[in-house]
Formats: sequence, C-alpha cells, structure tokens
Amino acid sequence: MDHPKLIVFVKFKSPLNLDEVTAVAKDRADEFRALSGLIQKYYVQDAVSGEFGGVYLWESPEAFDEYRQSELRASIGTAYQTIGEPRVEVLKVIMPLRDAV
Repeated sequence: MDHPKLIVFVKFKSPLNLDEVTAVAKDRADEFRALSGLIQKYYVQDAVSGEFGGVYLWESPEAFDEYRQSELRASIGTAYQTIGEPRVEVLKVIMPLRDAV
C-alpha cells in the first residue's frame, strides 16, 4: 500500500458528551468504511479544549473531493449537533517516516 496523499483534520464543538459522540461515531462508522479512497479515520478529542474531531487519511485528493461533496460530509453538523461550522485543515503528505506495511 502506498502512503496517504492527504491528511485532513476536522475539529468541532458539540454539546454532546464523549459517550454520545462515540455512539454517533459508531452508528456512522460503516458509512465511512465504505468510502472509496479513505485509508483510515481516527476519532479524536482535544485534550485541552474538549472539542471533538476526526483525522482522515486519504489516498488521493480526488477521493477527498468526492467525499467533500457527499451527503455524508454534509451531515456532520447535524449528526454531532456542532456549534458553528467544523474547522477543516487539509495537508498534503510530503513523505512518510516509515514505509507502509
């Protein structure tokens, strides 16, 4: 397997607690597993602010663009009851430290 070409960070505020956010994530996980080009997704919580988010590893910019235009992407705010719009950072991977296994 080749290394990811893009890493995308999504971070948002939500009135939901950790257990509720985890339940929503589990309910939606199969939809993310089915996405073409998504190598991995990590569900995260900021240790300082308590905000929640996701770290997505994409095999190509095209795969991310397809997801970005999807209903699944559009439903994040509703699913997690976000306060405001989620913040998104898109990073191109220059090189990995280790080869993929």
